[in-house]
Amino acid sequence: MRIAEIFLSIQGEGRLTGVESVFVRTSGCNLRCWFCDTPYTSWSPEGDDLSQEEILAEIEHRNSKHVVLTGGEPMLFSELVPLAAELRRRGHHITIETAGTLYLPVACDLMSISPKLANSTPSADEHPQWAARHQRSRHVPDVIRRLTTEYDHQLKFVVDSPVDLPEIEAYLREFPLVRPENVWLMPQGTDSEELAGRAAWLKPYCLEHGNRFCPRRHIEWFGSVRGT
Repeated sequence: MRIAEIFLSIQGEGRLTGVESVFVRTSGCNLRCWFCDTPYTSWSPEGDDLSQEEILAEIEHRNSKHVVLTGGEPMLFSELVPLAAELRRRGHHITIETAGTLYLPVACDLMSISPKLANSTPSADEHPQWAARHQRSRHVPDVIRRLTTEYDHQLKFVVDSPVDLPEIEAYLREFPLVRPENVWLMPQGTDSEELAGRAAWLKPYCLEHGNRFCPRRHIEWFGSVRGT
């Protein structure tokens, strides 16, 4: 499995915010969000091919119960299935962070799904092939239904402007079994000032609709840097 980085940090988003976790970041993605904050796993993928034994050794060295399998898109790798099974056998809590476009039968305690809205599509002028591919691939309802049915889950939407909110409402109408409290709305941004500006109107919206506001605490704590 191609791995960009493995590091110990504190979860900064969603239900487990504040929980110390080992992050295993796979390299490679089937989408190309223009605002991707890990371009070294998508636009310009980096990393080394590591065996399951090497990955497990790195995880155990960091001595944390919670493990986050993220990317990039970890569901691209069939090796995720035996890795997650072994992590469960060893007693780890497993979170998988995915865009929800691919399915694997993985062991998982929290499926953290980040559906990609139209606001994620890259410029058709600058990236015509990727723009078309991204738009075709970013929403796979059958996968979302399966993941939200089979796993304890949270849905995290990146919100760039108020015009995104009706799209989120329409999206959620496709999945009436998803409870509002499992929906997290997260401001797009890579610095505290930008995040605060969007939070000013996004927080009240979340309160009104019964959703959860999702701050990006790791950016507030560490800045937009690798290994956090």
